[in-house]
Amino acid sequence: MIDGNTNLLGLIGNPVEHSFSPVMHNAAFKELKLNYVYLPFKVEKENLKNVITGANSLNIKGLNVTIPYKIDIIKYLDNLDPIAKLIGAVNTIDLNRMKGYNTDGIGALKAIEEITNIKNKKLVITGAGGASRAISFQFANSAIDELVIINRNEKKAVLLAKEIKNSGLHDNVKYGSLSELKNELSNADIFIDTTPIGMDPNINDEPIANSKILHEDLIVNDIVYNPLETSLIKEAKKVNAKTVSGLKMLIYQGAESFKIWTGEDAPIDIMEKAILNIL
Repeated sequence: MIDGNTNLLGLIGNPVEHSFSPVMHNAAFKELKLNYVYLPFKVEKENLKNVITGANSLNIKGLNVTIPYKIDIIKYLDNLDPIAKLIGAVNTIDLNRMKGYNTDGIGALKAIEEITNIKNKKLVITGAGGASRAISFQFANSAIDELVIINRNEKKAVLLAKEIKNSGLHDNVKYGSLSELKNELSNADIFIDTTPIGMDPNINDEPIANSKILHEDLIVNDIVYNPLETSLIKEAKKVNAKTVSGLKMLIYQGAESFKIWTGEDAPIDIMEKAILNIL
């Protein structure tokens, strides 16, 4: 029940109508009997500079940030988590401390850790955009042995790989073009596709990798979660590879934000069920 003591959290972006975050977080609050409510706020570009001041004035406790403001919001914050600073983008704000975090990468990391120990593993990532950047930096800060970034535009992969190396997080970071994907996957342990290929409504797009270059010892994660079974996931299943739905990253990044705001461990199963019910 919403009352005068209810803590308000929210999502800022444009658009926000598509977001599953309100469903996921409000289900978690209900399950744990926490007096919080989570709402989406569509923010026009010219109003972004007033968002933090306005949110503090309304005693809003925290915010998620989505497209297109993950970078621009940083200038209005006092502090950044070290990984968020390296990534250069924020998706979670603790307004009590005026501190920004990026939980996208840790969401992907925990999704993979749900089914394997990542220590000494080789990870291949396709894509070099914002999602790849968050995931690459997070995994570079983990116990993996090797990170390979593959992108259609190889220059972007080169720049990201060099930036990760220069950060001091990991030395064994490589890059390549799509022509090298087959070779890199041949001895890889984990493959994460961060491109939008196969996302609704383009569900019949040819996947970035097919069953001819995937293998059964590979863990395949497509961060697209709509549809739940993308063309890449279907190809991975043909060779009996272990698959990780993009839904897992969505849930785990949300769970990390949840803990930042409330100090409580999020009920992962409840959050997943809430999203599946509307998918």
